[in-house]
Amino acid sequence: MKSRGPYRGHSTPFKLQLCQDIRNGVIGRRDAQRTYGDSANLIQLWLTQFDRGELNDEEAVLSAVDMALKSGVPTKTHVLNLLHRLVDGKSFTPPTLDAPQALTLTNEPKGDVLLFTG
Repeated sequence: MKSRGPYRGHSTPFKLQLCQDIRNGVIGRRDAQRTYGDSANLIQLWLTQFDRGELNDEEAVLSAVDMALKSGVPTKTHVLNLLHRLVDGKSFTPPTLDAPQALTLTNEPKGDVLLFTG
């Protein structure tokens, strides 16, 4: 059995996001155990609390306010947006875009010198 380091507590947003990801099929329980080093019993406890709505009430509001304060944008709109994401299962990670580094033209325009000299 692997020995653990010092006690570490997980934040409510982390628990909410992990539970939402597990329930939405983004990550499996075993993968979550391996990735974050938490026991199956602890993850099951979080899932039970999540399913009962115990992670979504006051803790979610406090977490949304805390996240807004840490981001430097403590407006009512931002807090409500964060709360909505916490409760409704929106992902916190933005989608990755495969954007080109520079735009290229397939047909480059040709300059009409007579237009400006005439």
